[in-house]
Amino acid sequence: MRNGFKKILPFALPMLCWWPALVTADEAAAEIEYLLAALGQSECTFIRNGKEYSAVDAESHLRMKYERGRKHVDSAEQFIDRLASESSWSGKPYYIQCPGEDQQKTGAWLSQRLAQYSAEK
Repeated sequence: MRNGFKKILPFALPMLCWWPALVTADEAAAEIEYLLAALGQSECTFIRNGKEYSAVDAESHLRMKYERGRKHVDSAEQFIDRLASESSWSGKPYYIQCPGEDQQKTGAWLSQRLAQYSAEK
């Protein structure tokens, strides 16, 4: 029995080391999907480079950026910071205006939603 364990250990150990990374990647993808859906289902106006867009258009735009830039983000926080907070062309921040609320930077709005999501888990 002991010899059998020694034979499989070199093969099993790398697989065990990858497991936490896979779980984390799945969690990050779920959090990002939650943020995109929350944005798309909101009644907020998305402001990009001085032009207003619907929440559905905002979700579509950020989803496209995520699909293209997915390899550069390992977490929902990185998604917010690297892809969802400002225009990659102009460098100008994105803003969001929700009914009954003050206009704020989209990154802050998404971070608030992520905190709520994490608290509910």
